[in-house]
Amino acid sequence: MSSPVLTIDGPGGAGKGTVSKRLAGELGWHLLDSGALYRLVGLAARNREIDFRDIGQLTDIAKNLDVEFRVQEAGDLVQTWLEGQCVDAQLRTESAGSDASRVAAIPEVRDALLARQRAFSAPPGLVADGRDMGTVVFPDATLKVFLTASVEERANRRYKQLKEQGLSANLRALQEEMEARDRRDTQRATAPLKPADDAWVLDCTAIDAAGVVSMILERLHSVLSVRRIQQQQ
Repeated sequence: MSSPVLTIDGPGGAGKGTVSKRLAGELGWHLLDSGALYRLVGLAARNREIDFRDIGQLTDIAKNLDVEFRVQEAGDLVQTWLEGQCVDAQLRTESAGSDASRVAAIPEVRDALLARQRAFSAPPGLVADGRDMGTVVFPDATLKVFLTASVEERANRRYKQLKEQGLSANLRALQEEMEARDRRDTQRATAPLKPADDAWVLDCTAIDAAGVVSMILERLHSVLSVRRIQQQQ
């Protein structure tokens, strides 16, 4: 039996990152933050002052990303290093998210990162967080979740998150940027943001992260139980 894969897709600000990290911690599974890979491509391009219309150079960056995810002694903290520098603060800005959305719309970049993402699947299991995990990267995932919330709630959550990190933020600007990013992600020709046909669409507008994690764990354990029974027959 292949290693189980749990995919968590959805728009920016829905809480995918928080939920995915908690799920991976609860399950003891590997974690794939696919959005970080696209943010890293965008950040590397910015650092090298590369024109975002230069598909060739962006694709080369995606193929040769010098990236390392370092797990801290605290347990659930992960540092992301790009070309020898910790870039966590830069990755979580709205500009990094916008750049990620732009490079993610380039088919050549997505192809370059596809094999790298699939390589994260290993025993005992994988929680994959992104926008096309269940539709493109892991179409045969054990359980696919599409996590969403109203744009107002998503903007408010991101606003609070940025303020807690000591970063400046404007709530109205955040909402406008999220709306623009949603349009880019859902309307792009390659791997548009949408629920997989067999995904569980979970609206968490009125549900906190702990509640979402509990609901997903319950459904996942149910699916895994059925899977074990089927394997034994």
